[in-house]
Amino acid sequence: MSLTSEPRLDHRRTLTLRDVSEASGVSEMTVSRVLRNRGDVSHSTRDRVLSAAKALGYVPNKIAGGLASQRVNLIAVIIPSLSNMVFPEVLTGISEVLDDTGLQPVVGVTNYSPEREERVLYEMLSWRPSGVIMAGLEHSDPARAMMRNAGIPIVEIMDVDGEAVDSVVGISHIRAGQMMAQAILASGYRKIGFLGTQMPHDHRARKRLQGFTAALQVAGLEVQDREYYEGSSALLKGREMTQAILARRPDLDFLYYSNDMIGAGGLLHCLGAGIDVPERLGLAGFNGVELLDGLPRRLATMDTCRLEIGRRAAEIISGKTADGKTSGLRIELSPRLDPGETIRAPR
Repeated sequence: MSLTSEPRLDHRRTLTLRDVSEASGVSEMTVSRVLRNRGDVSHSTRDRVLSAAKALGYVPNKIAGGLASQRVNLIAVIIPSLSNMVFPEVLTGISEVLDDTGLQPVVGVTNYSPEREERVLYEMLSWRPSGVIMAGLEHSDPARAMMRNAGIPIVEIMDVDGEAVDSVVGISHIRAGQMMAQAILASGYRKIGFLGTQMPHDHRARKRLQGFTAALQVAGLEVQDREYYEGSSALLKGREMTQAILARRPDLDFLYYSNDMIGAGGLLHCLGAGIDVPERLGLAGFNGVELLDGLPRRLATMDTCRLEIGRRAAEIISGKTADGKTSGLRIELSPRLDPGETIRAPR
C-alpha cells in the first residue's frame, strides 16, 4: 500500500448564478428562469445558458430556501451496478466508517453509462451533499467539471491508473493483470485464452487485460483466443462462453476470466465436461467474491481489497484520516493473488 498527499483540489466556493450569467452574457434572472425551466426565453438564449452551465460544472441548489453554501449530511456514492457482487462490500466499508459520523450514504447507479453518470451526479450535487464517492477515474468532461467545482471532498475509488479529480483510493488494475499473467506463466501454462465483457465503459477490466497482455509479451507470448459478452455477469454466461472458446480452441491450457462470476460458470462447465482442472486446463477469475466459497473447487482469483477501499474512502470524506485531510490523497492498495485449486503449482 502507498499513501501520498497531493494538492489536487482546493475546495473553493460553490459556483453561483452570477458565474453562469457572466459566462453566458445574460442576466442572473434569465439564467434562473432557464435553469428552472420557467418563463419565456428564446431558444438561442436557453442554449447559451445551458452550454455555459455545463462547461462550468454549475449545479443548481435544490435545498428549498437554502443558501448556496448550505450542505446536507448526505454522501453521494455513485457506482456502476448493484447487480455486480463487487460493490455491496465497498458499500459495507463506507457504511461502517460513516456510521457514527452523522453522515448518511445515498447510492446512485450509472449502469456503466457516462450519460447516466452525468445525470446521477448532477441530481445528487443539486441537493448539496457533504461529499461524493465515485467509482472509477474515467468520466465525461461535464462530470469532471461538476466534481472540480462542487467545493466538497471528492473520492474516486477502485482504480488508481489515471488522473483523479481530487482524492483516489483503489488498486492498480494494470498491475493486477500483470501479477495474474506472471503466476500463470510460472505454473507452466502457455496457450492462454481470455473471456470477458465488451469493454467500451468497463475501464478497469480493460486495464487488467492491458497489464495481462503486456506481461505475456515480455515472455514472448500472446492471448491465443478471446470470448466476449455484453450485459451483466452470470454463471450461465460463463458456462456458455467457456464451451464456445474450447470448441474453437481445444488446445488452450488456461482460461483467464475478467471476473469471478463468469469464471465460476466456466469452472462448472469444465467439471461437468470431465476436464482435468488444473492439470489439463487452468482457470482464474478476478475480484475474490464470496460466491467462490460454495464451489466444488476453489477458483483462482485476486482479492481486490473492496472492504478496505470503502473504508478508506469514507475516512477521507469524513475527515477521519490520520492527518484529518479530506483532499488530494492517493491511496493505492495491493491486490492479493489466491491460486485456489485451479492453477498448478509453480514449475
